[in-house]
Amino acid sequence: MSISGLEQVSSRSETTSTSSSKQVMGKDDFLHLLVTQMQAQDPLNPMDSTAFTAQLAQFSSLEQLQNINSSLGTLGTSQAVMTNSQAVGFIGKTIKAVGDSIEVQDGQSQTLQFALNKNAAGLYAKIYDAQGNFVRQIEKGATETGEHSLAWDGRDYLGGKVPDGTYTYAVAAIDDLGNSIPLTQFTSGEVTGVHFQNGVAYLQCGSREVPMGNVVQVREE
Repeated sequence: MSISGLEQVSSRSETTSTSSSKQVMGKDDFLHLLVTQMQAQDPLNPMDSTAFTAQLAQFSSLEQLQNINSSLGTLGTSQAVMTNSQAVGFIGKTIKAVGDSIEVQDGQSQTLQFALNKNAAGLYAKIYDAQGNFVRQIEKGATETGEHSLAWDGRDYLGGKVPDGTYTYAVAAIDDLGNSIPLTQFTSGEVTGVHFQNGVAYLQCGSREVPMGNVVQVREE
């Protein structure tokens, strides 16, 4: 029996092994190797047919996985284009989003917005500057469930006017028994631009960047 066929298989196996270290075997490579294996078998002692059946099944699975991967890539691109288009559509509109930032412009501050999950016996809000330094505390008495806002006059705890810029705040509320009440804080502003980073769209509101996924309300001014 000639062994030239076996030598051919061995040669191709070595070539395949070398290339595999550099790149992943594709479906064309897999099919080529399978055909070569069939050509090199001994006609008087063919390989087990079940082995070929298993290899064909593997080839079919490989092809389907590659097709699915290609489809997912196309879908991801389409979704990214759609998201980018939606983000640009926010420019010029006023949004309300989940967040804890407010802005002071010309000495005037935005209101602090939040929503309570249940009635509160009392609450307070602490305001911090961009460096995390405490600026002011605002207190309020009994407050019902729902959305509310607190006004801030733009002054610190000493009564002095704070500089324009971005500030953060944290609201805490308690019930009649002194237990903490869950709440949600909001930020708002007019969208003046859009910024994309790591596949995420950020809406520019003054000096703040708000993730588009945090938006809960959009309105025309």
